[in-house]
Amino acid sequence: MIRVTRKKLEPPKFLLSIVPHGAIITPVNNGVVKGEWSAWERNREKTIYYLHGGGYVALSPEVYRNITLGLAKSGDCKVFSIDYRLAPEHPFPAAVEDAVAGYKWLLKQNVNPEKLIIGGDSAGGGLTMATLISLRDQGIPLPAGAFCLSPWTDMAVTGKSIDENTKSDVMFYGEGVRRMAPVYLGGASPSNPLASPLYGDLTGLPPLLIYVSDSEVLRDDSIRLAERARACGVRTDLRVWNGLPHVWPALARFGVPEAKTVVREIGEFVKSRTSDL
Repeated sequence: MIRVTRKKLEPPKFLLSIVPHGAIITPVNNGVVKGEWSAWERNREKTIYYLHGGGYVALSPEVYRNITLGLAKSGDCKVFSIDYRLAPEHPFPAAVEDAVAGYKWLLKQNVNPEKLIIGGDSAGGGLTMATLISLRDQGIPLPAGAFCLSPWTDMAVTGKSIDENTKSDVMFYGEGVRRMAPVYLGGASPSNPLASPLYGDLTGLPPLLIYVSDSEVLRDDSIRLAERARACGVRTDLRVWNGLPHVWPALARFGVPEAKTVVREIGEFVKSRTSDL
């Protein structure tokens, strides 16, 4: 039994992003959906629904303002980041249930799915794919596109890069990923498509943009996801960068060129998928 306590996994306060001048942060807590809106101007028509990473056990929308505010600016849109329930107190499928509930809530707020993009990083990338599968199966209108940053898509942890890149990945090591998967699963099957989208039927999902670094232990989670998506007829753009850390776009605020490039490219993806044709 792997024991994980919430106290140890809460991020230090210094990690919480300071809201820059001109940014608008609007908290949401209606009893069912919790999270926050990030924007630079009110009443933006386009929307990104962002699912944060943290291995399904840590972090929050507040920590991710570096990314959400950057995406709001590059995509000329507003971003809603949901504060979904975390394991081990709330194991699978709690995160999926919350993510789906958040999407349905957005539609009730008159967010047009044709002007909506879903995306996330690491665990949030896997959650992005699981949410899409669940929405499709429920017959709910899907968003115009999706993006994943170094997504964790295989709870069975079978990718070769888990071991091949355990020394080159500056953030994680393979055995750590193996130990974390059961914490989220809580006894569920690692091949359940809503836990491991890599094993799901991706037919009918919207165009997908994926970023990953070749030095990550999760490299093969992205590569195999792209292969799976293409086999299911999903238009997929996989962009593999060299020698960069896990979820490097989070470093855009600090002026890292490779991070700024990805944030700009995602913004272009958002605009292209949500523009009036």
